[in-house]
Amino acid sequence: MKINRIIKTIFMADFITGLLIAVKKVFNSKKTINYPFEKGKISPRYRGEHALRRYPNGEERCIACKLCEAVCPAQAITIESEIRSDGARKTTRYDIDMLKCIYCGLCEESCPVDAIVQGPNFEFGTETREELYYNKEKLLENGDKWESILAENIKSDSVYR
Repeated sequence: MKINRIIKTIFMADFITGLLIAVKKVFNSKKTINYPFEKGKISPRYRGEHALRRYPNGEERCIACKLCEAVCPAQAITIESEIRSDGARKTTRYDIDMLKCIYCGLCEESCPVDAIVQGPNFEFGTETREELYYNKEKLLENGDKWESILAENIKSDSVYR
């Protein structure tokens, strides 16, 4: 009889302790966000959708050195170039097969002029596979769209380079 009473008292104490913890947690701030409508903070080093950058005067940064193509472990990058009238190289074709890309960031690290970067965009889901074959125009368009954020991220990351 005494043992039953002791067990009931212990159980009741545990129950009340658990209930108090639950009530306390109800009034704490929420840790979750309402994703499609609220976005969390993204690290400046995040590796998302690729982009080709331009200089402030509008000229493409890519000098067709093909280092990114050579270093890509997935062989997802294809570059073709030609010599301009002033003797410099210019890319005529810059394609990335995003289906092959493993988002390792080696292309970004190997680029001597910060032409190819991985931007902050992670919402680039598509309905067809063909939309994930990025050509030079699509990459330049991404660069133009995200340039202010890309420049800020590169500047904040320069400490670690």
